[in-house]
Amino acid sequence: MGRRITTFGRIIHTGFIYFIRNAWLAIAAMAIMVITLSIILFSIIVNATFSNTVAQITSKIDISVYLKDSTTQVQTNEFLAGIRKQPNVQSVTYLNKAAALQAFMQQNAGNAQLLQAVNETDNPLPATIKIKPIDLNKIDDIRAYVTQTKWQALQSDPVSDNGERRATIDKITHATNIVREAGIIAVAVLALISVLIIFNTIQMAIFNRRDELQIMRLLGATTWYIRGPFVIETIIYGVLSAIISILLINALFITASGSLQATSFGLLDIGYSQHYFQKYYWQLLSMQLVLGILIGAVSSIIATRRYLKFKTSKK
Repeated sequence: MGRRITTFGRIIHTGFIYFIRNAWLAIAAMAIMVITLSIILFSIIVNATFSNTVAQITSKIDISVYLKDSTTQVQTNEFLAGIRKQPNVQSVTYLNKAAALQAFMQQNAGNAQLLQAVNETDNPLPATIKIKPIDLNKIDDIRAYVTQTKWQALQSDPVSDNGERRATIDKITHATNIVREAGIIAVAVLALISVLIIFNTIQMAIFNRRDELQIMRLLGATTWYIRGPFVIETIIYGVLSAIISILLINALFITASGSLQATSFGLLDIGYSQHYFQKYYWQLLSMQLVLGILIGAVSSIIATRRYLKFKTSKK
């Protein structure tokens, strides 16, 4: 056991030596890995931010049904019971005329002239039923039910469903899909480039040490004793690239929220993005480290199997 630990320590030590010797060759590989990991991280943050924006807007979307003053309580209760049975209904809130007026005044507390005009007249607002849907894509099912002839006879005004907010959600969803698709394509291309660059870097390193490696083989060095340092070297590439990428994203947020004093960029809420990044900093860093290590280690293993012509069965 002690001998294995010693051997493993030597492999790690040799890997660091290889990394130092190949520092200039590693720069290109690390640069591409940094870009790849940064795009992955940025895509995750953008998707989380857009999802949060959609959730916030969704929470404010409801269908408002306005009842005539002549509607009886029995008719109202029957209407409410039918609405609650609809499969896409999350919640139903009934506001009588007094409650509707109070809600209106709270929503327009900053408009003194409007409030004064309302106070000078009898309550002009109708009793209102607010319906919150589960799935916005099926909101038309609820509209179809409440606009049936039987129920439409009870209504004083057309049904309102915050159409402008639905349009905003459609825009955000479209932007999210574009970012996701573009991110997948960019990551796939850059990940392939990273593998190829690391592959060639290891190939060059093997070529430069071919005599040294041949002597090690003749002296009985095992497959992993020779291959291990190259894997450790590329793992270092991945670790450093992950750290650099997350520092770059952090610097981007500091610049956006500090120097530019920005809270939003189009549909992207910079404030929430920064909050999400800070909240899940260690989880995101761990993910970056795992991805960087995988890209580096897999590339190195493929390169050493190809160019050292090791048999995997050899110990």
